[in-house]
Amino acid sequence: MAKLVLDLHDIYNKGSQIDRALREVIDEAIAKKIDLVEIIPGKGSGQLKKKVLRFLDQKEIKALYHRVDKDSKNFGRLFVHFKHKQRKK
Repeated sequence: MAKLVLDLHDIYNKGSQIDRALREVIDEAIAKKIDLVEIIPGKGSGQLKKKVLRFLDQKEIKALYHRVDKDSKNFGRLFVHFKHKQRKK
């Protein structure tokens, strides 16, 4: 299964870049029909993870993906699942 990985460690303190990076990875997943995006906000204080979840919870963003899973083994990781509509032939 193809997946994209977005590691936010380098831009953890740059709010606008984080939103842009999240938007870009979601758009890329849709364009390339990729089923899974792994987002790595890292462990830290949990603030970045909350920011990512708030971003994903926006109505227009929520409409783009199927569901979000938190990694039970790794607090610093989220999975965004997509369901792509199959084109009818």
